[in-house]
Amino acid sequence: MNASDLSDVYRGYIDCLNRQDWAALGQFVDDDATYNGERIGLSGYRAMLERDFREIPDLRFDIALLVAEPPVIASRLQFDCSPKGTFLGLAVNGKKVAFTENVFYEFRGDKIVQVWSVIDKTAIETQLTQR
Repeated sequence: MNASDLSDVYRGYIDCLNRQDWAALGQFVDDDATYNGERIGLSGYRAMLERDFREIPDLRFDIALLVAEPPVIASRLQFDCSPKGTFLGLAVNGKKVAFTENVFYEFRGDKIVQVWSVIDKTAIETQLTQR
């Protein structure tokens, strides 16, 4: 798969997340997927995302930067949302916060097999202390 095709697959994946189309998630995520070194599989990946949307009702994934070098995608995702309670150990409690996530995905064919994610928790902490 070339870089353009892989980018298109990734954009389809992000669209799937934003639509919360969990039935289609298996088109993008491998049954044996790992997340930050832990094998969670498709079912664990889906459960993680469903929990995220329950805890952050206005969650939306926005691609700020996307680099494709098959079989890897590097992406910087932007978020502007209001987690209901505690998020990343921080008492957000419905306040609007903006932050980014830097994430790398390894694909096998057109499915994600590994994800490495780092969320900018410091940006959230800064916003919460400024209010």
